[in-house]
Amino acid sequence: MTDDTGPTPPSERIVSLDVLRGVAVLGILVINVRVFSMPELTLTNPNVYGEFTGLNYWSWLAGHLFAELKFITLFSALFGLGIVLFIEKKETDETGVRLHYRRTGWLLVIGLAHAYLFWYGDILVPYALCGLVLVGLRNREPLTQAKLGLLFLAVPSALELLAGVTMGGEAVADQWEPAAATLQSEVATYRSGWLEQFDHRLPAAVRRQTVGFIGGSFWRIGGTVLLGMALYRWGVLTGERSTGFYYRLVAGGLLGVAVVLLGVLYIESRNWSAGAALYWQQFNYWGSFLVAGGYVGLVSLYARWRPRGPLSRALAAVGRTAFSNYLLQTVVATTVFYGHGFGLFGSVDRATALGMVVVFWVVQVLLSVLWLRVFSFGPVEWLWRTLTYGEKQPLRRPGQQD
Repeated sequence: MTDDTGPTPPSERIVSLDVLRGVAVLGILVINVRVFSMPELTLTNPNVYGEFTGLNYWSWLAGHLFAELKFITLFSALFGLGIVLFIEKKETDETGVRLHYRRTGWLLVIGLAHAYLFWYGDILVPYALCGLVLVGLRNREPLTQAKLGLLFLAVPSALELLAGVTMGGEAVADQWEPAAATLQSEVATYRSGWLEQFDHRLPAAVRRQTVGFIGGSFWRIGGTVLLGMALYRWGVLTGERSTGFYYRLVAGGLLGVAVVLLGVLYIESRNWSAGAALYWQQFNYWGSFLVAGGYVGLVSLYARWRPRGPLSRALAAVGRTAFSNYLLQTVVATTVFYGHGFGLFGSVDRATALGMVVVFWVVQVLLSVLWLRVFSFGPVEWLWRTLTYGEKQPLRRPGQQD
């Protein structure tokens, strides 16, 4: 028997969920490395900075088709699942909710430290804020959760389309075609020391956590969190559906890639004009959900086929230490690209950055596997559990000496 008020033992974890988390946390680095290594606005319009032809173009295209918004969507759905699963495993609903608020409060604290001390692109703060607000919907019928989720998702999409219709390219002119001086200033800032980086990091983080959250990420992340709750109730994310169902998800993922590709063809046919920008983003905004579903299908099928295979075990190890791995990506990337480290910001092209991601994937997989041979949880996971339960949690695996 286990203590229903305590943390879930590793032996009770669902392998396919850990594999999905591992895939998600590795995949998000494909996109995050772009803003670790280049000015922030290149994520909106890749033409504004850096070489964008040949291998660099194809590196961008691969990331756009298969990674941008896809893995963060998967990660957000798993966060929604985690809210429900965490509370369900407690002795009473009241205990679970109380611990959830404490757990999410500490997530907010860690996220704020991450955003302001290391990297403005933090995702933990919006996750925590959504978790605090949406936990009250955890017991709704899954169909209701899914409908509310889709309604949430429609809000930023509708706002962008409205801006495109009423204002045209003027709605995104500053973000789409920034002045060269603005980009060079950001490059100089991140090639400077850690304190100087606050000149960009502080306002960028504040903007993302206020206007950006209220007008965009709350609806996108919140809607995906609600979908994750529903998909958990339906057994989709826990590998409980039929093999045919997951094959259909894979087919839907291929359709999603085609939708995203249509968006690329659309914006290129209009020479990357600001007037077409808001419409172009709609293709990836919605297509990413189909592609993320395709990843759920692929991972679920593979985990069902080889639950104890080396690839499943390796990715599950990354998933079990996903919090630590996410923060480790920031520490390593900012050391490589920022001025308090090697100062490569703005000087590494897209193809090279993608190659660096692949190398770091290997490092993260190896570190995760080796760490879990000795310890039960990742270091940040252990700290988070200790803070949540108010007492020091065992870190080493049973049989390992302290």
